Amino acid sequence: MTEKKNVLMICTDHWSANHVGAWGNEHIVTPTLDELARGGVSFQNCYSTCPVCIPSRRSLMTGLFPKSHGDREYQDRLPMPEVPTLAECFRKEGYQTMAVGKLHVYPKRNRIGFDDVLLVEEGRCDLGGPDDYEIWLGEEGCGGEAFLHGMGNNTYFTRPWHLHEKMHPTSWITRQMMKQVARRDPTRPFFFYCSYPSPHPPLVPLPVFWDMYRGMEKTPSLSCRDEWDKSAPVFRSLCEHAKKYGERERIRAIQAFYGECTHIDYSIRLLIGSLREHGLLESTILVFTSDHGEMLFSHEMLGKRSFYEESARIPLIIVGAKEELPRGSSSDRLVCLEDLMPTLLSLCRLPVPPHVQGESLLEEGKREYLYGEIGEDKNASRMIRMGDYKLIYYPWGSHFQLFDLKRDPKEQKNYIEKAGYTRIARRMKALLKENLYGSDTEWYKDGSWTGRDWGEYRPRYDAGLMNQRGLHWPLPPAKS
Repeated sequence: MTEKKNVLMICTDHWSANHVGAWGNEHIVTPTLDELARGGVSFQNCYSTCPVCIPSRRSLMTGLFPKSHGDREYQDRLPMPEVPTLAECFRKEGYQTMAVGKLHVYPKRNRIGFDDVLLVEEGRCDLGGPDDYEIWLGEEGCGGEAFLHGMGNNTYFTRPWHLHEKMHPTSWITRQMMKQVARRDPTRPFFFYCSYPSPHPPLVPLPVFWDMYRGMEKTPSLSCRDEWDKSAPVFRSLCEHAKKYGERERIRAIQAFYGECTHIDYSIRLLIGSLREHGLLESTILVFTSDHGEMLFSHEMLGKRSFYEESARIPLIIVGAKEELPRGSSSDRLVCLEDLMPTLLSLCRLPVPPHVQGESLLEEGKREYLYGEIGEDKNASRMIRMGDYKLIYYPWGSHFQLFDLKRDPKEQKNYIEKAGYTRIARRMKALLKENLYGSDTEWYKDGSWTGRDWGEYRPRYDAGLMNQRGLHWPLPPAKS
């Protein structure tokens, strides 16, 4: 009988496909990921079909697209859909299953099929008390101090980490995951999920990783200039957050962001070292991916919630499946997070439940296009990604953008009205119309795209400083 494969899936938060050294970013230090890319398969056209934390993680863990799992916004009190999760499928087949880090599900302590979870939920006490990381900080004499650096959970001001190195969430998650490798049941295969909240803000890297980028000059994201108009209300709204930061703050934010990425990259070395020393490296499939990307001032924008490459295209590297996936290869296949569930189950010769909508990457067939959707408010957008092209639609003002990613990979030119693009634009608009449902269908009336009028753009005052945290001892009260 063939020995069953183990799986270690590593997921980050806010990590774009363009933040991998081996994939062309000459500024970032990612030697571990670069080596994994040489030893595995790099899927360089992997997308988050709903680039925001909760919906994307629901897709990852269920194999369902947002329309089916029920969230295309950010509903932090929406229960998981009643289908077998990825962890549940592995556990049903005799695997030991363990998650360390961020799950972002509701209820907060829902294990979604894992035998056990050591949770890091970025201080979301209102969703169900302290997480395991905060409990540990209290046991170490630093109760409630995780956010006393003063940086907000969605801001891009930064400073170095304020506590001991071992207390950084990335360090804690790595150490706990290594412990799980050491204390696993040796008679059973495992599916381990290591989920880092970084490089999602707050941007508070360890000083050693901050120093790596101290001399960084302007990066491409600060020097590129778009040729498409940003004067419409929807684009002024999308660019609003980035306008708070001057050039100095922008450079510091990128330095800190890259430092957080390199900390994770070096931490993955420790995970691989633990697998090697326990004789598990050859029998373990390693997966590296992210829930979505990060604009990081590209197109004068920040965060996720858009379908530009920096936000929607994510890294996907799979290592350790030599028989099924060629070592050291790169694929331009159009894939998404929903594909990971059927792919990993198939790699481990386990049944794929019938509800799964993603495609196994072991199968030769390639999808024609991907549909993406994010939001139902005035900043909502929809995407069709097909071949070398991407169509983005904003219902607020009914704006279309068509990008030719082969000619213009940085999406600086809008080809929607350019000569020679009429046919592809018509085809992609037709696909967009086919995928609309619910209230979205009102955006197309009497043979034309009318979108919706949300009024004029009005700047917002953010009294909460983008989810600023405070002292977490005693715990803040839960929201009603």
